[in-house]
Amino acid sequence: MLNAMREERADRAGLRGDCERCFGLCCVALPFAASADFAVDKPAGTPCRNLGEDHRCGIHVRLRREGFTGCTVYDCFGAGQKVSQVTFGGQDWRTGPPDRARRMFDVFPVVRQLHELLWYVTEALTLTAARPVHADLRRALEKTERLSRGTPQELAALDVGAHRQDVNVLLLRASELARAGVRGRRRDRRGADLMGARLKGADLRGVSLRGAYLIAADLTGADLRGADLIGADLRDTDLTDADLTGAFFLTQPQLDAARGSVGTRLPGSLARPAHWTTGL
Repeated sequence: MLNAMREERADRAGLRGDCERCFGLCCVALPFAASADFAVDKPAGTPCRNLGEDHRCGIHVRLRREGFTGCTVYDCFGAGQKVSQVTFGGQDWRTGPPDRARRMFDVFPVVRQLHELLWYVTEALTLTAARPVHADLRRALEKTERLSRGTPQELAALDVGAHRQDVNVLLLRASELARAGVRGRRRDRRGADLMGARLKGADLRGVSLRGAYLIAADLTGADLRGADLIGADLRDTDLTDADLTGAFFLTQPQLDAARGSVGTRLPGSLARPAHWTTGL
């Protein structure tokens, strides 16, 4: 188990955003609308007003205070540096022709989806109970990595939605195999509307919460060991003192969007969000 954890951390090293090696693509390529998550409107392909000439955020330490919470819960899964340094060979969108910038902005969301899949498949390969599909998962991992290294033209033409569907079949099977070993009742709450639900202290071991809406739900002290949380919306979910050890397909952006405490137990591959203890 220890070796598997070490291998997982090594395999995921390139699946974490590295802003030092990116040209601020998430701050330019993606659109956002004035809301509780963003203080202003910004169309796709237009630099955020807070983006500096050095591709760094000018208010990074004050994002939450200045109304840009959405930025603090975003993770490109390493797609930013892949597009910047690999797909476009270190060529800056600021200094190149307009066509280069447009192509970079078009390709970035595609690679981001592929890298998110790489994160999930890498985790699925650490699930011992999912061994019956490990061979298929390895093939999916290799294909997804190969696709992520395509040319700008290949990436722009890729039907990433179809590829996601193919991989999701394997992830779903891996989830079913892993959760089959959890004792007790394992309800399927895929896509369930649990917004604002009162689930304090709930036993959610082995439950499928894939794509569930848990916005502002109270999961204080809940037991989520062995639960499948892929795609679950955890915005403002209260995870104070909840046990998420052994929960799988949970990502850092999901945790960053939630509320928690020093008593919240997390999978080893994820970090405790700073705002859980500082309130900032």
